[in-house]
Amino acid sequence: MIRSFLTALALLATPTLASAQAWQRPHAELPSAEQPVRNVPTTGYTLALIWMPEHCRARRGGASELGLECRGRAAHRFTLHGLWPDGTGPNRWPQYCKPVGILTDRQIAAGIAATPSAQLLQHEWAKHGSCMTGDPVRYFAEEDRLFADLRFPHMAALSRRRGLTVADFQRAFAAVNPGMKPDMMRLNLNKRGWLEEVWLCLGRNRRPRMCPANAGGARPGARLRIQEP
Repeated sequence: MIRSFLTALALLATPTLASAQAWQRPHAELPSAEQPVRNVPTTGYTLALIWMPEHCRARRGGASELGLECRGRAAHRFTLHGLWPDGTGPNRWPQYCKPVGILTDRQIAAGIAATPSAQLLQHEWAKHGSCMTGDPVRYFAEEDRLFADLRFPHMAALSRRRGLTVADFQRAFAAVNPGMKPDMMRLNLNKRGWLEEVWLCLGRNRRPRMCPANAGGARPGARLRIQEP
């Protein structure tokens, strides 16, 4: 049901899909000296979410810099960055586990509703999905399922709240998601303290768990600013 809904949403959001690409064709995402192949055991997962109002504000230097993700409703909400397998510590997570090809238009359509960027889909599939399955559509379906199950706090109200801290946001996010606690997420802020991403810690069963001690993220007492949706 969720998969068919997301696919339908993608088709509605990109009406030219059947006849012409509504996105630029992605290029290959390959391992490098800085980002090498790592076939190591998976100990859990991270579900990473992008707060699009800040993402798009940072890219607003010119219309040519704004991609599909910064047009329409996607620019005013959370979108899915990806589902990442975790490992035993810093620089010990699985990545680029096997070579993959360029995604086809139909494979992109399977993930574009939740992650409205063909290049990001290619990156996530190559770096993370290749360590989980041999089928990109199956990978997109699993991360989309987890994303579709989430509920979000009132972001407009939080953006106007004075003295907001990371801990305040964590409590608000956990409160609307049964079974989640504030210590089951990390926040990624830019240097000026604006919210960029929320990273949810999941166990091997892909259910929320307390984030590992070495997971990083902003300090709970840090002041937090949120770009208004």
